[in-house]
Amino acid sequence: MKKRADNFSYDIILEPVVTEKSTNLSSLNKVVFKVAPFATKASIKKSVEKLFKVSVIKVNTINLHPRFKMVRGRIAKTPGYKKAIVTLKKGQSIDITTGI
Repeated sequence: MKKRADNFSYDIILEPVVTEKSTNLSSLNKVVFKVAPFATKASIKKSVEKLFKVSVIKVNTINLHPRFKMVRGRIAKTPGYKKAIVTLKKGQSIDITTGI
């Protein structure tokens, strides 16, 4: 059971979201991550604090539902996912260009 608890943070935080909008949020001490669909705000906060050694003030989550699009005359489905916007304590930051 101990082994599962050590790697649980890696199961919650899947990858950083790198878009123009999420890059602009970094000036407000916010970082955006794609997280597991079962993740709660408390588990996201605990995982980010453990992995990156920072203090988290607030966590906002957004469920992005799958969408259907027309691609080359056929219907295609974009995958849905859950993302978290994590607000860090002032003066702290996370360099998402380096690996975890």
